[in-house]
Amino acid sequence: MAVMTEEGADQRRELRWSANKKTDAVLRLLRGESLDELSRELRVEAHRLAAWRDEFLAAGKVGLKGRTPAEDGMSAEQRRRLREAERKVGELTLDNDILRAAARKRGLEIPPAKRPR
Repeated sequence: MAVMTEEGADQRRELRWSANKKTDAVLRLLRGESLDELSRELRVEAHRLAAWRDEFLAAGKVGLKGRTPAEDGMSAEQRRRLREAERKVGELTLDNDILRAAARKRGLEIPPAKRPR
């Protein structure tokens, strides 16, 4: 059975980084800090920091395309149908809001309250 030293326990605690901490590290890299120096300071392997930077930049590029990541794999026809469905959902939501407001004016409850048994 392996015995973990205190130093090993510290390394194990640092295996999980929050998205905010990763973002801070990546932004420091993008501002020009040395990868090697930041790696030593944060006690994170340089290849891991470089991977975080690459993932961050790739996600930013997708965001600038104006499409969601889910839409990236869609054909033009699928995107058109999605936009049409989103428009229809918007119309139906607006219709429901108008009908609920009209029902409230008349003293009705939508959906109706359950009747007592």
